[in-house]
Order: sequence, then C-alpha cells, then structure tokens
Amino acid sequence: MNLYHLAENLFQSQIIGEDSFKKITSHLDKRGFSLNFELKSFFYSGVLMLAGGLGIAVYKNIDSIGHLAVILFIAAISISGFVWCFKKSKPYAPEKMDSPGMVFDYVLLLASMTFVTLIGYLQFQYAIFGSYNSVALLIPALVLFFAAYYFDHLGVLSIAITCLAGFAGISISPYDLIRANNFSGTGFIYTGLFLGLFLVAAGYFISNRGIKTHFLFTWLNFAAHLLFVSCLAGIFMISIPVFTLLLAALVFAGMKYARGANSFYIHLITVLYGFIGFTYTAFYLLSKVIDFWVFYLAMIYLILSSIYIIRYFKREWKKFKSHADVQ
Repeated sequence: MNLYHLAENLFQSQIIGEDSFKKITSHLDKRGFSLNFELKSFFYSGVLMLAGGLGIAVYKNIDSIGHLAVILFIAAISISGFVWCFKKSKPYAPEKMDSPGMVFDYVLLLASMTFVTLIGYLQFQYAIFGSYNSVALLIPALVLFFAAYYFDHLGVLSIAITCLAGFAGISISPYDLIRANNFSGTGFIYTGLFLGLFLVAAGYFISNRGIKTHFLFTWLNFAAHLLFVSCLAGIFMISIPVFTLLLAALVFAGMKYARGANSFYIHLITVLYGFIGFTYTAFYLLSKVIDFWVFYLAMIYLILSSIYIIRYFKREWKKFKSHADVQ
C-alpha cells in the first residue's frame, strides 16, 4: 500500500484528523524526484558500452595486440572486479540483502560479463575443453550462479541462466529466441520443454528452502517463455492435439501463479501465448472443413479479438493494481 492510500485510510477511519491528513498529503506532494532509475540506466549503459568497446577494440587490433595480452587483460578486469566485490560485499545471508551501492552492482555485472568472455575466448582460441564447446558455457553458468546468490544480484542470475540455456543448445536472448533457434527440428522443442521444466523445478526447490526467495520470479520468467515458445513450436511442427493440451495446462498454471503472486506480467504473457496457440489450432481445424471462408472468418476474428483483448488487459490491469495497493 502506498503512502497516499495509507493516509487516506487513516483519515477515513478517523484515526487522524483533516488537518493532519492535509499536512501529510502536502508533504508527500513536495517529496524530491528520485533519480534512481536514471542513474541505474546510465551505469548499465556504461557497462554495456565498455564491454562492447573492448570487444570491438580487440577484434580490430588482434594482430598487433596478441591473444595472450588480450586474455590477460580480460582476466585482469574480471578477477579484479570479483575481488573488489568480495571485499565490499556484506556477509552472505539467505534472505534478500540491500546492495552495498550502485557502483558495486555494475562492477559485479562487468566482472561477470568479462568472465564469460574470458572462458569463451580461451575455448575459441586454445580449445581448452577440446571438442566440448558447450562446457565453455557450463562453467561460467556455475560460477555465476554462485556469484548471483552470494552477492544477491538478479542481473548476474539472468546471465547465468542464459549461459545454462546455451549449454543446453538454446539461445534465449530476446533477439535470438526466434531468430537463432531451429524450430523445424524436434530437438529444440523437447530441449526447450525440458529446460523450462528444470528452471521451474530449480527455482521452487531453492526458494522453498528460504534461499533468495525473491529470485523465484526470474527463474519462472525465463522458464515461462521457454515453455510457451517450445509448446507453440510443437503445435506448429509436431502434434496439434498433444501440444494444445500441454498449452492449456501451461495457461492454467500461468494464470494460477499470476493470481497468487499478483503478477500482471505473467498474466499478460500467459494470455498472449495462449491466444496465439488456441487461435492457430482453431483455424487450422476450421480450414479442413470450410477452406474457402476461413480467411474471412480469420480477419473478422482477429479484429474483434484484438479489441476484446485490449479491453480485457485494461480491466485486468486495474484489478492487479488495486490488489497491489491493498497489500
């Protein structure tokens, strides 16, 4: 519940008088503007530009710099970053911890990104893991899972999960999720389903033991997209009846979780993925019966359903927001 609603409830309950209520709301209106989001965006952009700039500089000058010098430079950044974070961090605790500072978050993020780059560079140039290229993603994943939980950093956890997915042979970055994966083969589909279920199980297993329970949403966010995309690919490529039933189960689970956790985001993606899958199934079956008219029905359906979904999301957003204010 925000402070405005709290003050209003206290006033309506006659716990505070009208003068006190006006003074409180006047004070709240005069509060300073927070630059937290802007500063975080600035530091995050700086880390990305630094990492990207290092990559471009190395690529253009590799002949004159030398591979060993590049490896030592990247290793120095990563190791010094982790050492500094260990010195500045608070002792480990299973519950959520406040960050030592904004600079700390982004030094840790830079150290993690350069560590992934270092292991990948060593494998690419010297094949330290032989022909097992996926091991070059598994090792950073394990190290970064430890760093994420020790330092309580959601960004590092996201990188670790991405590395784990890469080890399984799946690209799950927002840009590459559709572009870089082979949806025509069943291997990706079943691997995606297995990995998605693994992420759900791992997230709940760790969270139920009271270890960084606020990390659960990140686990489920990655898992949800993997499961839904894999399920849609199964509908398109393998078996409509089997994967439509699986999609229905996922939609049910997603809606139940969204209501329980009051997560409009999970509710949103669940409805959208479900809409895509069920619409495809319905019109695929209709095309077998009324092939000529299915196109016109599809046009009318898409227009009307789009209007309904927009109105539905607006109504649901108000419900989720009012429920969040009450909590």
